[in-house]
Amino acid sequence: MRDVYIVGAGMTPFGKHFDKSVKDLTAASVLCALHDGGIAKEELDGVWFANSTWGFFSEQNFVRGQVALKGLGIHGIPVINVENACGGGATALHSAWLSVASGLHECALAVGTEKLWHEDKALSFRALLGGTDMETIDEFLEAWKNVCPELPDEAPPEIAAAANGASPIFTMDLYAWMACAHMKRYGTTQRQIAAIASKNHFHGSLNPLAMYRTEMSIDEILAGRLLSWPVTVPMCAPVSDGSAAAVVCSREFLERLRGRAVAVRPVKVLASVMGSHTPRPLSDVENDTARIVSRKAYEKAGVGPEDIDVAEAHDASAFGELRVTEALGFCAPGDGGPFAESGATRLGGKLPVNVSGGLVSRGHPLSATGLAQVHELVTQLRGEAGDRQVKGARIGIAENGGGFVYFEEASMHVHILEKVPR
Repeated sequence: MRDVYIVGAGMTPFGKHFDKSVKDLTAASVLCALHDGGIAKEELDGVWFANSTWGFFSEQNFVRGQVALKGLGIHGIPVINVENACGGGATALHSAWLSVASGLHECALAVGTEKLWHEDKALSFRALLGGTDMETIDEFLEAWKNVCPELPDEAPPEIAAAANGASPIFTMDLYAWMACAHMKRYGTTQRQIAAIASKNHFHGSLNPLAMYRTEMSIDEILAGRLLSWPVTVPMCAPVSDGSAAAVVCSREFLERLRGRAVAVRPVKVLASVMGSHTPRPLSDVENDTARIVSRKAYEKAGVGPEDIDVAEAHDASAFGELRVTEALGFCAPGDGGPFAESGATRLGGKLPVNVSGGLVSRGHPLSATGLAQVHELVTQLRGEAGDRQVKGARIGIAENGGGFVYFEEASMHVHILEKVPR
C-alpha cells in the first residue's frame, strides 16, 4: 500500500443553518478543502460523499453526492455515495484513502454533510432511529434495559425512577444505561462524566467553528435538564447542521504540488481502519469494537497509545468519551472517570481529548462528524489551532462510531495521523 497524505481540509461552522441547503453546506466545505490544499477540482479522481438523513427530510433518497456536487461543476469522475450513520464521514475518508493507497487514484475527496435540524424536534429525533435494526428495535431496547436492571446507589430514587429510559432520543438512553453499568462495575460517578462535558464546553469556547462556545462548570452540567439518569442535556451532542471535507493524495501527487507556488502543509495518514459490531456481552471490554479496531490501527501505524499527543473521540454523550479513552488504551478499563477528573484530557494535560469541543460542544451533524474530527487533527498537527493548540502535537488519533447493533456501534473507524516536518 502506498503512503497517503491529507493535503486539504475544510469545514463549515456547525449549528442551525436554516438558510442553507445540503448543497450550500457541501459547496462551502469542499471549496475550503480544495483551496486549503491548492488543488483544482479537475485534479480530483474520485469523490466519496456521506449523508444519512437527506432522504428522510426531503426525499432526496438517491444519487445524493451527484446532486450535492453538481453546482460545483464536479462531474465525470466517480462519485460514491456513503451511508454509515454517525460514521459516514469517517467511512468516506477511509474509502478515499483506500483508493489512493491501492494505486487506483492519485487524488480523492471525502465529504460529509448533514442537515439534521428541524423546527419539529421530534422529526429530527425520529431520523436518528434509523441507526439500528428497526425490525427488532423493541427487543433491542429491552435487551439494553436488562443490562442494568438496578440503578447505581448514587442515583436519586425520586428522580432516576422517572427519568431513566425516558429520553426522547433513544441513543441517550443507551448511553445512560451504558453509564449506569459502568458506574455499578467500576464506581464511576456522575460528577466524573460531568467533568468531561465541562472540559469539552471549555474547549469548544476556543473553537470558532463550534456550535456552542460557552464555558460550563461541572455544577452547571449537573444542574442541566435530566434526560435519562445520569445523562443531563449539557452532557449530550446537540442536533446540528454542517459539512466537512478532506482531500487525500499520493506521495507522487504531493511532490507535484510542492513544485507549485503553493504552501503545502500535508499530514500523513499512518492508519485508516474500519470495523463493525460483534455480538458480545456489554461487560466483555476486551472485545469492544473500538478496542479491536484501535489495536489494528496502532499496529498498522507502528505506534501505541503512549505515542498519541492529541485525540478526537466520539462523545455523542460525555460518557462516550470516557468509554473511548479506555478502549483506545489511554487508561485501564474502569479508570476513565478518574483519568478525566485528574485533568489529563484537558488542554495542557497529559493527553488532550476533544480539543475541538467534541460532539458535545462542536456539534454533531452525523455524516460530517468523522471528517470534522480529522479537520481538527490536521489543524493541530499543522500547529494552526491558535488558543486551543496542543503544544508539540506530532501524532493524533480520531475515533468515530456510527449506529448501534447489539451492545456497541454498528460501524467503527480509527484514523491515526502524523505531522510532516516542513
